[in-house]
Amino acid sequence: MRQSGILMHISSLPGPDGIGSLGKEAYEFADFLHASGMSIWQVLPMGPTGYGESPYQSPSTFAGNPMLISLDKLAEEGWLDLEGEERFVPENPEQVDYAGAQKQKMQLLRKAFAQSERKLKKAIAQFREENDWVYDFALFTAIKDHFGGVMWTKWPDEGARMREEAALKKYEKKLDKEIRFHLWCQYVFARQWQALKTYVNGLGIKLFGDIPIYVAEDSADTWTKPEVFQLDKDRVPRRVAGVPPDYFSENGQLWGNPLYRWSYLKQKGYDWWVRRLGHMGKMYDIIRVDHFIGFANYYSIPHGAPNAKTGRWVIGPGEELFKTLNKKLPGLDIVAEDLGVVNDRVRELIAFTGYPGMKVLSFAFGADDSNIHLPENIPENTAYYTGTHDNVTALSRVKSATKAELSSAKEIAGFEKLKDAPWAFIRTVFESKARIAMAPMQDVLGLDDWATMNRPGTVGGNWLWRMKAGAATPEIAKKLKKLNKECKRGE
Repeated sequence: MRQSGILMHISSLPGPDGIGSLGKEAYEFADFLHASGMSIWQVLPMGPTGYGESPYQSPSTFAGNPMLISLDKLAEEGWLDLEGEERFVPENPEQVDYAGAQKQKMQLLRKAFAQSERKLKKAIAQFREENDWVYDFALFTAIKDHFGGVMWTKWPDEGARMREEAALKKYEKKLDKEIRFHLWCQYVFARQWQALKTYVNGLGIKLFGDIPIYVAEDSADTWTKPEVFQLDKDRVPRRVAGVPPDYFSENGQLWGNPLYRWSYLKQKGYDWWVRRLGHMGKMYDIIRVDHFIGFANYYSIPHGAPNAKTGRWVIGPGEELFKTLNKKLPGLDIVAEDLGVVNDRVRELIAFTGYPGMKVLSFAFGADDSNIHLPENIPENTAYYTGTHDNVTALSRVKSATKAELSSAKEIAGFEKLKDAPWAFIRTVFESKARIAMAPMQDVLGLDDWATMNRPGTVGGNWLWRMKAGAATPEIAKKLKKLNKECKRGE
């Protein structure tokens, strides 16, 4: 079936408390997708955000982000009394206010925890038993908070840093209530997420999730399983991840994530990756594996380097990893994010897996006829986007285009006025032979550069966009439904 969908992260939904949530606005957006004839709702990584509020620098690859919990849903369940509580109202409803939302929401989550923990004791115990990662994450978060939020490799207690048994027992006793609170948050997040997933699936829509290939250096994952990563005796990365200079940055992108010890993982039957993707397979119907090229060959940069220019390419695990995953986790629906430096090794690995790759219309303009992002060059087994979260909006793209690029865009997408470009982009992608056609909600709404979600290689000012309340109108849904029908998508 030819599918279509919209990329819209949960944090970008409208609603109270300064950040989107898993509350009624999420259900309303699912209804909008259904009315639009869409079969896919794509989100960004759902873990707690890290440095620069990036969902790609999360302190856990398994945990959910408590900031996305709906307080109203807690009140509906009788777990939180909101009467008399003054809800946080941001100055700009079209941007996430992380600081304001964090302060108020954590206070109310702690209130809900105090009111409901006793009632949920058995359910949380079962949740902990079913999720072997969750206690370590709760312990990690409690100790990190205890030490003022500093990176775990800089904790003043060496025993805690190195996970010595005596030290862990000491903090388990000392921080018991905090540990229980973070366990409660993960239980509530999972409960609300699964409720939304059940509703979305009931509308015939698949949830399309995103799994970063790497984990953050300052994470429960590196603290709990240091042997999985290229760390020295002090648990500091020897070499880190990134990409070489490219379209986005002349200095490359220095991500700083620790690299994997693939030789060790191979010895262990890739069990860490099996656990990770198994968990994602329960959360999502489709999984976008970010930076898929890193499984074929990955860019390795010396720790402490000022930029990504001094890195080198290293051969990755390749086919063997995916043979193991296919055997232990059959049936996973994966899309390979293969944007970047795609060489023969990458192409051969994607061909071996059979996963759809990704193409982006915004990259198609001003080049020759061999450009792989041109509509006529798109293979059927592809997820084709107007743009991703790492691209400027379609309107911004044409506004900032060179004369040659703009002329090319007008010819390819078929528009004259700049304001018509976003819809022309969407139509072009939907009319293509790609099996999956995707558009960010910003392009559906025709928004300008201010609504761009992320500018790679920059810190600050990213991950902020929120949709204005009421923007997803029935008229837009009707227009999208008509386009889906004309393009024979969702049938």
